[in-house]
Amino acid sequence: MPASTPPSASFSPEPMSNKFQHRNLPMLLLRARESVMRYFRKSLKEHGLTEQQWRVIRVLNEWGEMETGRIAVESCILAPSLSGVLDRMERNGLIVRHRLAIDQRKVFVGLTDQSRDLVDHISRSIEVQYGTLEKQLGRDGLLNAYALLDQLISLPGPVEESEPRKQARIRSKRDAEKAGA
Repeated sequence: MPASTPPSASFSPEPMSNKFQHRNLPMLLLRARESVMRYFRKSLKEHGLTEQQWRVIRVLNEWGEMETGRIAVESCILAPSLSGVLDRMERNGLIVRHRLAIDQRKVFVGLTDQSRDLVDHISRSIEVQYGTLEKQLGRDGLLNAYALLDQLISLPGPVEESEPRKQARIRSKRDAEKAGA
């Protein structure tokens, strides 16, 4: 390539080299999420909700009042972020928080009547969008997507090194460092 050719002119959509046999599944799942969320963002915005707030509302609507740690897990929101989300939701009258008398360390969260009314109202437009997705994918396609996602979610974690082997490896490394010092 001549030196005068700008780098952008040499860009090719084809990968330069690929040392992997498999496609980037985590990236594909993120792209799929973005593609699906395009169907719902307008409705959430019309109701003044963020995606994170809607996830919290959906979780609490499906499961009822629960402890904040479980909300974090069920809504896929990291605990530090969830704290701010819950603060804003409480300020906006969407949730109520309380502590148990027997264990003041745990905070429980529930929906307000305002949130329940919001769920009743927004569920119509959300279900219309699910209908659109079902028309585009076909009923079987949507059901297969749910089944495959459930299967991915339920995968066991990778096998980790056993604790005794891990400790032995650490000791061996430490001993080797001492011997070399």
